Amino acid sequence: MLKNKKLLLALSVVPMYILVKILANYPTVIERFYSNGLYPYISKLFRYLLGWLPFSFGDLVYGFSIIFMLRWLFLNRKRMYKDTKNWLIDVFATLSVVYFAFHLFWGLNYYRNPLHVNLNLEDEYTTEQLLTVTKKLIKKSNAIHLEITKNDSIKVELPYTKKEILRLTPNSYQALDNTFPNLKYSPKSLKKSLFSVPLTYMGFSGYLNPLTNEAQVDYLIPVYKFPTTAAHEVAHQLGYAKENEANFIGFMATISNDDIYFKYSGYTFGLRHCLGEVFRRNPQHYDKLLPTINKGILKNYQEVKDFWVSYQNPLEPIFRSTYSSYLKANNQANGMRSYSYVVALLVNYLEDKTL
Repeated sequence: MLKNKKLLLALSVVPMYILVKILANYPTVIERFYSNGLYPYISKLFRYLLGWLPFSFGDLVYGFSIIFMLRWLFLNRKRMYKDTKNWLIDVFATLSVVYFAFHLFWGLNYYRNPLHVNLNLEDEYTTEQLLTVTKKLIKKSNAIHLEITKNDSIKVELPYTKKEILRLTPNSYQALDNTFPNLKYSPKSLKKSLFSVPLTYMGFSGYLNPLTNEAQVDYLIPVYKFPTTAAHEVAHQLGYAKENEANFIGFMATISNDDIYFKYSGYTFGLRHCLGEVFRRNPQHYDKLLPTINKGILKNYQEVKDFWVSYQNPLEPIFRSTYSSYLKANNQANGMRSYSYVVALLVNYLEDKTL
């Protein structure tokens, strides 16, 4: 009887996979009944249950799961050849449970309506539009930078600890709620990752645990990057699974914060993305824009670049390639390149706005 149940559980991964692929063709249904229906309750439940813990429960789950998996593989290594059928049943039964939990607790958000549809924005833009928004962001970033430093050549040093930034991040979403009512963030479940060292070597600054709904930030990254990274992970937590959309919402959240340092982190974050797209489209325009940016801002950019360079290693491309494959498997056809598509949202949203 137990073997039959385990076999059924193992085989259930196939209809579940088919069901997910069918649902992916109905983003409006997912938007209404899951992303704005069931998911907010699931997310809040997990945040109430685990948000009060001063450490990441999900990281502990990951750690023990890895140890258990390695131990199980070692103890059952001979079964792989001598009892292949039942070995595979055990493996796929476990995968079925994880696959079900992943999509129920968070993963179906990958298939909701694109954000530009919900915001009634275009998803294409001209180089002229890009340049217009980039110049706006340069002007705003320069102004905030000078207000903080009083010197265009000094980089900004945030006067907060990383723990304080995590505490202040919900204020960004409280302010953003005036513009986007569906982005209420309470209670909080935002933590430093226990795996920050390996996370950094893998090339990632944070992640959302889809099984516990805890948002984790790499505590090693520069303080300057903490506000936007934390806001990005909260956007994932609120149901925006796609990287480009989480970047846009993270940008909007940090610039909505009353704190000038959060605003600086947000505006320069958006500017960096736009500059990257300008360079890709027309390096000559990029060369003309670069001297108009305060040198202190460029020093903050260099600070972040130097940080990641210091952790480069031969395995990083493998990790990033693996994650890119994961993104492609979850409705982000461009993989890691989907991060750059935040520019389309920035340009079409900010073009007619006064910063």
